[in-house]
Amino acid sequence: MSFEKLAEKIFPKVEYSIEYYMEKYPKRNLKEGAKVVRYAPSPTGFQHIGGVFAALINERLASQSEGVFYLRIEDTDQKREVPGAIDDTIATMHHFGLDFNEGMTGQETSKGEYGPYRQSQRAEIYNTFAKDLLIKGLAYPDFCTPEELAELREKQIANKITPGYYGEYAKFRNITEEEALERIERGEQYIIRLKSPGNPENRVDFHDLIKGDISFPENNQDVVLIKGDGLPTYHFAHAIDDFLMRTTDVIRGEEWLSSLPIHVQLFEVLGFEAPRYAHIPTIMKQDGGSKRKLSKRKDAEAAVSYYKEVGYPTVTVIEYLLNIVNSTFEEWRAENPTADYHEFEVQLEKMSKSGALFDLVKLNDVSKDRIAAMKADDVYANYIAWAKEYDEEMYTLVTSNETMAKEIFNIDKEGPKPRKDYAKWDEVQDKIFYFFDELFDRETVEQIELPKGLTIEVAKEIINTYKDEFNFNAGSQEAWFEDLKEIGIRLGYCANRKEFKANPDQFKGMISDVAGAVRSALAHRNNTPDLYTIMQIMGEEKVRSRFEKFLGI
Repeated sequence: MSFEKLAEKIFPKVEYSIEYYMEKYPKRNLKEGAKVVRYAPSPTGFQHIGGVFAALINERLASQSEGVFYLRIEDTDQKREVPGAIDDTIATMHHFGLDFNEGMTGQETSKGEYGPYRQSQRAEIYNTFAKDLLIKGLAYPDFCTPEELAELREKQIANKITPGYYGEYAKFRNITEEEALERIERGEQYIIRLKSPGNPENRVDFHDLIKGDISFPENNQDVVLIKGDGLPTYHFAHAIDDFLMRTTDVIRGEEWLSSLPIHVQLFEVLGFEAPRYAHIPTIMKQDGGSKRKLSKRKDAEAAVSYYKEVGYPTVTVIEYLLNIVNSTFEEWRAENPTADYHEFEVQLEKMSKSGALFDLVKLNDVSKDRIAAMKADDVYANYIAWAKEYDEEMYTLVTSNETMAKEIFNIDKEGPKPRKDYAKWDEVQDKIFYFFDELFDRETVEQIELPKGLTIEVAKEIINTYKDEFNFNAGSQEAWFEDLKEIGIRLGYCANRKEFKANPDQFKGMISDVAGAVRSALAHRNNTPDLYTIMQIMGEEKVRSRFEKFLGI
């Protein structure tokens, strides 16, 4: 059945032929094996960490193969569009080092020869292909009202029949051209549906780049191609766009796996070669004894803004996501501690087929490793960039004391096992506050941590003697500790653990208690880097001032 008159009536303004678009968007001139991939969000909200996860996989595969990574905006559902979402997508991806080779560069701007890259601006293209399907009898107008469709669904469910618009249940599937034209003349509303050639008794064998070989029944649903507002459905638009933009690999969330029968069929009906597909496992979270999908509503870490606000360096988030993409990344990083992560080759076939588990504890471990591997100058630069936006007081204190701050960030950096103090920048203040009088002086006596078994009074007795007898300019950590040990022994503290265990009543405590009292006086904390190093960074004047403050508490 041909619908030439009807096609002309529905699409009178279609100027070009299918052949025109085939020529306008030719096969890309890329080297063999180069992948053309896309990140194609709907502008219905702000970015989720799952979006960064998907974009990272696409970007790596394009980059590794010297291919193309492009941004397409799928905005056919315009009622749900959120102002600023496109700019947010571009800014977010740039923040994570995921820049597009072509596609949208702003709300209304783009780059590349395969545009427009917003689906709402491609109506002419979709209409050309829809018109062609109508002419060939592979599509038809459907005049069913929403009420009729709802009633049909209820009846099918009540009778335990697979719900949907197909076969004998597709009321207008075999409409004549004359009847269709009459209904349009009367002003009846309609949509354009695919006349599915599928039979669910037949199965389609398919190879997914992540899931492996899969099999599913043919689609027999007469899916909507063009909605009542004249815009295409996701299914129709994506098939045309992926072909004309010459996408080689579609890498998307596994929630789209159930739509694969429709998409495979659309490519066949349109006469296109289908791209390869890879369905990424959903990012999950451990919640008690079970796993659930990472939720924008329940989980702060689902929003990409969270990582910036708490101060995870972007490189650590990317490296953590690469751990989820390929578990071999961890081993590669251990073997290549100073290499740029771009040197790691992502391999889809090595990706987990089940849900990817997002674990903040693991992210913190990765982040501590990456920050520990940074040079002190880089830690300083990264930290003040974060603090400028999120902690104005620390920004002022650290930048006003740049030399001291860099010395602090360099503590135990030079050795084979650098310190792993911070996983994110919002943890820095609590770890280094005691170097700054402005923060240290706000502490109350209740906040002072003391060695186990030591009272504030006993600690003060130690400091009262130590402040007069210690040698600040001992010259080395070893000489300084010998000095502390001598003072401690004179005060009645034991330098030998075995001797102390054998005769605990003969001593006030261990030399570690003396060092602990000094640490409490200088930092108010039990757990700090090496005391000698802290004292050298603070300088003698501040150290002596801290002892006096401690005695005055």
